[in-house]
Amino acid sequence: MPEQPELDALVDFLRGALVGETIAEVHLGEISALKSAQLPLDSLLGARVGSVTRIGKFLDLEIGDAHLIVHFALMGWLRWYAEVTRGPVRMGKGPLALRVALKSGAGFDLTEQGTKKSLAIHLVPSRDQVPRIAELGTDVTELSEAEFTTILAGTSARIKTVLRDQSLITGIGNRWSDEILHAAKLSPFATASTIADPHALFEALRMVLDRARTGLSGLPPGRIKAAEKKLSTVHGNAGASCPVCGATIAEVVFADRSFQYCPGCQTGGKRLSDRRMDRLLK
Repeated sequence: MPEQPELDALVDFLRGALVGETIAEVHLGEISALKSAQLPLDSLLGARVGSVTRIGKFLDLEIGDAHLIVHFALMGWLRWYAEVTRGPVRMGKGPLALRVALKSGAGFDLTEQGTKKSLAIHLVPSRDQVPRIAELGTDVTELSEAEFTTILAGTSARIKTVLRDQSLITGIGNRWSDEILHAAKLSPFATASTIADPHALFEALRMVLDRARTGLSGLPPGRIKAAEKKLSTVHGNAGASCPVCGATIAEVVFADRSFQYCPGCQTGGKRLSDRRMDRLLK
């Protein structure tokens, strides 16, 4: 799922590529992706792109008097084309959710891989009309150390859960919470309110996200996902050796997701309970 560093890089690209352009065609490829349409898609035709912004893990395209707001979920992304294919698209075929063509000839597809379709597109007069946006907490780029410390002190939830809770802090997801906790040498299962050094964790958060933002800055959409993997020390690297201590990076799987951590750096050499592996070992 794209998080603050990836989305900020995408926004930077789209501001240069989209702002000031006029919409020529809009074609829906997956009807389930359109979660709310208080305006018809055709209302975008002939409208000019005014701004591109990020709100938490949402992308907001201001087009004329409308906002095209996208939440990419786990497997969604944007594909940019210097020359986009024109004309109607086949509904429900492949990863295509929405195609937007510009009068200049360029355009983009909103896509989602896999069979589980969770990508969400909203076409509304105001961003405030998307319910989940109203529930967002402080954006991670605006988070002060004092507010962060207060958030930790006020909850007995696991720190991994707190970092990913969009009602508390917006913009961090599974990948960068793994990286932040590895940099801070903290177990993902540590209780937030009992963390001894919130300052060190806040510094790790800032360092990891700044590094990711710098590493992704200036990249086109087609290169961002590959680059984020290269910037990840533990996330997605289960079974590899930790570059810091040499221990084998471990994994915990839950539902349809997983997270990774280093037992050597983060848990005193102990492996965290993984329900999937626990069942296999019984």
